[in-house]
Amino acid sequence: MRNEVRTFGGRITPDAVTALVDAIGADLRGLSAAASQLVSDFGGNIDADDVARFHRGQAEVTGFTVAERVLTGDRAGSIEMLRWALERGVAHVLIADAIADGVRTAARVASLSSSNPGDLARTLKMPPWKVKKAQAQARGWSIEGLQLALGVAADLNADVKGAAASADYALERAIRRIVTIRTETGRGRARAGR
Repeated sequence: MRNEVRTFGGRITPDAVTALVDAIGADLRGLSAAASQLVSDFGGNIDADDVARFHRGQAEVTGFTVAERVLTGDRAGSIEMLRWALERGVAHVLIADAIADGVRTAARVASLSSSNPGDLARTLKMPPWKVKKAQAQARGWSIEGLQLALGVAADLNADVKGAAASADYALERAIRRIVTIRTETGRGRARAGR
């Protein structure tokens, strides 16, 4: 582990090595990815406190956590949450379903003219909190972009159920495509200086 951290330009204390192995296990790819991320996040010297901060909150990653990042256009955060979810054993199908549900819900909310969460909740037969969340996630999306994202989500559903050779790769590719669609077709893209 010390050598792996060194290859990324850092140093790690013995107690941090122990904490990292306790948190991740003996999976070499997972340890290597964590070493790279730790050096990137905390600089050259990594101690047990850095490892604890690195893992804080990651145990709660779900498919919905991934979907939230995707819908807000956070490419790096989406991929990071996807990897954490897969590392934690979240099923591919659950992640794909959460992404599809998020895109579908954002499209339903964005397609209606009302911005009042109470009115939308009654019309869509959804709880107000879900409407508010969908409204926030739909910001920056165009209707055209959401339609394209729905197509990607449908393809992803088939891919994670056996159509793709690698469900991991299919998820990552779909996430990248959806975020790109949002960037290229979203509201305000001309102002952002594409």
